[in-house]
Amino acid sequence: MSESDPVPGGRPGDVERATALSGELTGQGVHGVVLAYVDTAGIARVKTVPTAKLAAAAAWGVGMSPVFDTFLADDSIVTTDVLGSPDGDLRLYPDLDRLTALAAQPGWAWAPVDRITQEGAPHPACGRTVLRRTVAKAAARHGITFRAAVEIEWIVAREGTDGDAFVPGASGPAYGAARQVELSDCAADLLAALAAQGVDVEQFHPEYAAGQFEVSVGALDPVAAADHSVLVRQTIRAMARRHGLRVSFAPAVLGQGVGNGGHLHLSAWRDGTNLHAGGTGRYGMTAEAESFVAGVLGHLPALTAMTAPSPASRLRLRPSQWAGVFTAWGRETREAALRIVTGTTGVRDRAANLEVKPVDLAANPYLALASVIAAGLDGLSASAPLPAETTGDPSGLGADEAAARGVRRLPVTLTESVEAFRADGVLREALGGVLADAVIAVRLGEARSAEGLDDDGVAAAYRWKY
Repeated sequence: MSESDPVPGGRPGDVERATALSGELTGQGVHGVVLAYVDTAGIARVKTVPTAKLAAAAAWGVGMSPVFDTFLADDSIVTTDVLGSPDGDLRLYPDLDRLTALAAQPGWAWAPVDRITQEGAPHPACGRTVLRRTVAKAAARHGITFRAAVEIEWIVAREGTDGDAFVPGASGPAYGAARQVELSDCAADLLAALAAQGVDVEQFHPEYAAGQFEVSVGALDPVAAADHSVLVRQTIRAMARRHGLRVSFAPAVLGQGVGNGGHLHLSAWRDGTNLHAGGTGRYGMTAEAESFVAGVLGHLPALTAMTAPSPASRLRLRPSQWAGVFTAWGRETREAALRIVTGTTGVRDRAANLEVKPVDLAANPYLALASVIAAGLDGLSASAPLPAETTGDPSGLGADEAAARGVRRLPVTLTESVEAFRADGVLREALGGVLADAVIAVRLGEARSAEGLDDDGVAAAYRWKY
């Protein structure tokens, strides 16, 4: 086999294309390519290659141990019966369709990867592959495609006296003009960098918590949406550093107060028509959209093992903080776990979607989206009925009314989320046995690592991990 012939796992034509792209990047002053994926614990892991080696990476992949599937956020390792040993190797294959020159990191480009075995088969714990498979099944079985987006919230900090303390990098109230002005230069550079990278930014603003900001991006197919979630965070980190600042995407940076969310927005489409608009159901939903929402609602307790996977997630998932900690839905109800977004009259056929709120950025976005879609499709397949809407704060419901509406508290501890996931055959099947076991092992490992810590200790332990 010649060096130009790709091994199984590469895509036809990628070597020639990578050779051309390598020349273009070199001409732009790009010296290295970041090959990125997200592990089970939600940590963005990377390897890099010189730009001149991009064609080789497209042909043969780049080696990476499968042990990272059972890494915890603190880089300690747990095991399953398949994963966690020092044995074996995987190959990282860059997706050249997503190759992006990094405007906030001059000299670097970035690409998400698919993780492939040395024999050329998809690695069973590759979250990007699982999401792609889930989307393909929806198209094949239901004729449905999706548009998705991940909201990004983060806090901006200055270095603390002990190096790890949280000192807000901007003052001013929530959504305040003072905060926007204070970080105006950094924010403008960030928007310019995202635009140069082809990221469609819809909104950017100061958020509720001290030093907190949020960016919302345009909806894409789910795999591209997850890729953009990773790329946007890479860009935010880099731009903040260029301005002498530090950022955290952790679910909570302090033991008390509002944390960072990573809400998912998702809409189901068939033949170019949005199923969340123009129907005869509530707020214009079609019957299929209502059943899809019902499916997500029914699987929410188990979904939190994917969407809120860190001990720090529990510091964010508290009642009356707009984090969505009850199995409830409502139109534009920001305290409900599922918010029905109808959009403004005139654009509802494009804008209507489902927002899933108990999600943070410790989540692997590929696993979170795959699991939510699988849950929704389960409801759609069963024509599941959507229960009554909840308005206001669900924590104010009496016990009888809550029971009648099917409103219950989501798991309070990470261990409870794991037990709900263990009992959920639909979600475990969607991930596959190898990955499902890794999720369980990693979540229980994180729970053990936080034992004995108070809320402030948990926040400190995970503050700079994500």
